[in-house]
Amino acid sequence: MSLGAVALERNKERVDEIIQDDRRVTVDAIAGTLGIGHNAVQEMIESLGHRKVCARWVPRLLTEDHKGQRKAITSERLQRYRHEGDDFLLHIVTGDESWFHYFKPETKRQNVECHHLHSPSKKKAKTVPSAAKVMGTIFWDAEGLILAKFLEPGQTITAARYVQTLHKLRFALRDKHPGRNIIIVHDNACPHTAHLTSEAIAKMGWEVLPHPSYSPDLAPSDYHLFGFVKDQLRGHHYKESTEAIQKAVRQCLRMAGTEFYRRGIFKLPERWEKCVERCGNYVEK
Repeated sequence: MSLGAVALERNKERVDEIIQDDRRVTVDAIAGTLGIGHNAVQEMIESLGHRKVCARWVPRLLTEDHKGQRKAITSERLQRYRHEGDDFLLHIVTGDESWFHYFKPETKRQNVECHHLHSPSKKKAKTVPSAAKVMGTIFWDAEGLILAKFLEPGQTITAARYVQTLHKLRFALRDKHPGRNIIIVHDNACPHTAHLTSEAIAKMGWEVLPHPSYSPDLAPSDYHLFGFVKDQLRGHHYKESTEAIQKAVRQCLRMAGTEFYRRGIFKLPERWEKCVERCGNYVEK
């Protein structure tokens, strides 16, 4: 082996040692330490199989107890689905609350345009979401939207207000699904699990599926609905008008189509199975 090849291998070993010691080290820092060029270091890093990876944000770092609870609950749901089939999913009504901003800027991907090679680059001022926002509670099932209710500015979700919304949901379900057994899927937010809420749901004769703590990846509104609606609203200004943002959200929900809602509910078995396979860890997209 030539002296040049020996030096190259030694430098690769040093690059690997530096990266192992500090996973956040930059290419420029390595080049400065070893006294070699930026491009040479980049090539060594690629040949060693290293690459920069961003940490994935999760709602919470799950404990073993959390993982055990998630695995147990999703295992029970999978067994029931295998026994009852799609009929189980068709009885599910799911709902949750979320904030909707009067203005939310477009993502960088939404700003992408096709330009000629010699066209001047486009510039756009950095913007942030509007401070003004409205809280909405959305209920839906595999067939579509059932109910969308919004709080007045300054109000917050309480058990009493949630129960009022559930009564409105009951009337809406009477018209849409008369006589159908209802299975409610909502998360463990305090208004959802309060004694007042549990008592009201029991009187309505509905079943509530247990939901594991810190698990938006298993809640259809979180993993399927809210992101879609907010993407449709991005880049539009609703001029600090409660009526305008509520109308826009309802329009998005109505235009989504039956197949969109069905797909969101019918993703549940796949997510339950992945959660079991991952021993209770979060389900990735």
